[in-house]
Amino acid sequence: MSTRSVFRPWLLPSLLFGVGLGVLLSVGIIKAVSLLRPAAVADRAVTPRSDLDADERSTIALFHKASKSVVFITTTTRQVDFWTRNVFEVPQGSGSGFVWDESGHIVTNFHVVQGAASAKITLGETEYDADAVGVAPDQDLAVLKIRAARGNLAPIAIGTSADLQAGQKVYAIGNPFGLDHSLTTGIVSALGRTIQSVTNRPIDGVIQTDAAINPGNSGGPLLDSAGRLIGVNTAIYSPSGASAGIGFAVPVDTVSRIVPELIAHGKVARPRLGVELADTSLNDLVTRRLEVEGVMLQRVYPDMPAASAGLRGTRRDRDGIIPGDIVQEIDGKKVTTRDELLGRLGNYRPGDNVTLTIWRDRQTLKVRVTLGAAE
Repeated sequence: MSTRSVFRPWLLPSLLFGVGLGVLLSVGIIKAVSLLRPAAVADRAVTPRSDLDADERSTIALFHKASKSVVFITTTTRQVDFWTRNVFEVPQGSGSGFVWDESGHIVTNFHVVQGAASAKITLGETEYDADAVGVAPDQDLAVLKIRAARGNLAPIAIGTSADLQAGQKVYAIGNPFGLDHSLTTGIVSALGRTIQSVTNRPIDGVIQTDAAINPGNSGGPLLDSAGRLIGVNTAIYSPSGASAGIGFAVPVDTVSRIVPELIAHGKVARPRLGVELADTSLNDLVTRRLEVEGVMLQRVYPDMPAASAGLRGTRRDRDGIIPGDIVQEIDGKKVTTRDELLGRLGNYRPGDNVTLTIWRDRQTLKVRVTLGAAE
């Protein structure tokens, strides 16, 4: 059997057309791509600027100097393995602090180290194990110590909070969210604020600022424009937990009173009035009935400051029970609860004189008391 080729006269023009069409399409695509490709762009020249202004230079210098005193604190807590009962440490939290002196004492907030099993402090590029020296929960302050060479320690400059004015510039340095050595700026928004410590005792004379203070800033320094410590950043007011422009700092005058006592004794010498306060339920019952506010003295101990000043506790006579003196103010500052009264007293030292405003026999009296020392 022989095989014959079949000639198809229409095939060649079709092939030629297809090839031509492909060439045209390729050329078109190449041109389109070339049109889309950006032309070479010349580099923009850097516009020269004038020198930094005086305020910027001052802030930069302040930050460089003060940041050498600021530390990053991390803490751990102990947990027990449910199955093996082995005890191990896990990260608890972090915060800020600052170098107090050349002996290696570090100041921070009490709530930064509260409940911690151990703490480590990063100063510069070096991490140190920290020893606990003392705590003052009522003032939300704590002192730690590291073993570092004196040449690595730059104690922070100490200022005063007594002469601060609303509107002054302030600078906060800390480690918000673990971001070390962050600087925020603002002003003193208000003075004489009162906040609650972790023990629910009031901290008086607190500085309010709009400098951004976030979690991790706690325990860091609040500085004035001279780079001096004027407060310890301790709390924020924020519905979300982040900075809302309302931050608070324990005033440096309180810090300067508390820290030396913690270094020397590990605790704060507590002043003593020498009284027993009525419990909350009895106090509320009596003050509501008498339509007054304050804290009633249940008992006044003999040979104590309150007794020497003539204060009276609750007593009984033929007509029944006579309520004790009701303390309404301490040096002009109002007290309505036991915690407020004890917190206000915590701002004083043994030997200080205070004026108590009391309610007795439907009269308001002022009594001067010299505080004793609690054992």
